Amino acid sequence: MKATNLGVLFLIELGALAAVGYWGFTRAVATPLTWLFGLGAPAVLIVLWSCFGSPKAPYKTRGAVRVGFELLWFGAGVAALSAAGAVGWAVAFAVVCVVSKALAVIWRQ
Repeated sequence: MKATNLGVLFLIELGALAAVGYWGFTRAVATPLTWLFGLGAPAVLIVLWSCFGSPKAPYKTRGAVRVGFELLWFGAGVAALSAAGAVGWAVAFAVVCVVSKALAVIWRQ
């Protein structure tokens, strides 16, 4: 079960990236801006994750700061899906994030 949850944690990290990319590509703006949003939003999240969230991050976050960072990270995925009109997917993503992160805390992952 613990190994499965580690896989789910990785998949929801990728899910947040996919969600903000989906949001960017579904904007009703000129094509160049669609590409900018669709590729730029995930790029911003990747930079933030590499600086603060990854196991090898140069600026490791711990405790309440880590909780806040992850709320913003996964919340961005939920908000992006909701803003793109995929409210059902946003709710499902939020539930999976909450359950998986709660299990990670309980199991000290």
